[in-house]
Amino acid sequence: MTTSYKEITHNGLWKNNPALVQLLGLCPLLAVSGSVVNALGLGLATTLVLVGSNIAVSLIRKTVSDAVRLPVFVMIIASFTTCTELLMKAYTYELYQILGIFIPLIVTNCAILGRADAFASKNSVPASALDGLMMGMGFALVLVSVGAIREVLGHGTLFADMNLLLGPMAEHWKVTLFSNYPGFLVAILPPGAFIVTGFLIAIKNVIDANAEKREKAKRTEPVIKGSKRVRTTGTIS
Repeated sequence: MTTSYKEITHNGLWKNNPALVQLLGLCPLLAVSGSVVNALGLGLATTLVLVGSNIAVSLIRKTVSDAVRLPVFVMIIASFTTCTELLMKAYTYELYQILGIFIPLIVTNCAILGRADAFASKNSVPASALDGLMMGMGFALVLVSVGAIREVLGHGTLFADMNLLLGPMAEHWKVTLFSNYPGFLVAILPPGAFIVTGFLIAIKNVIDANAEKREKAKRTEPVIKGSKRVRTTGTIS
């Protein structure tokens, strides 16, 4: 199975985005995307597990039989999730407490097991690593987008508490967009996550539909010009 690196990148970030197209991993996406720092923290953790598990699965793809393939993949994913959890406890403990159960639940994220089974088990290590990175980044970008929109609508701020993830250097990154903002409760609650995610999916679908229309127009234009040229030639002769 051969796939170009360009296609892998395009699939992960846009065409086959796990959150907007495959609709996988929506539980943590909707639950912890109340702010940019929460969304970025979970997005980076998921990306780390995706890359590590894809590399490990690709390395053992020729030695594991089909009978135990999925249990082995789950064990690999659980191992990388545990490592990520320990790293967050050591360096971003307060953020880890905020994200809570959703860090261990990365093990059950269908996007990670799906990429291990559908791609990493059939491709080389470099291709699998890139696929994990792009899928993770695509998921993280959607998470951060939802988190940014919900934080702005819900609190009137952006990049609040970024020091929980990036340390003292990000302590003053908070941007207050609206002074004396009363807050918008729906944006903070789970229904706000559903609404924002739905709008993002709709926007992507509109962009894809318009791109497809332009592509069809480009393909049919030479045919139309050619047919006109043939009719004109027949009239002259």
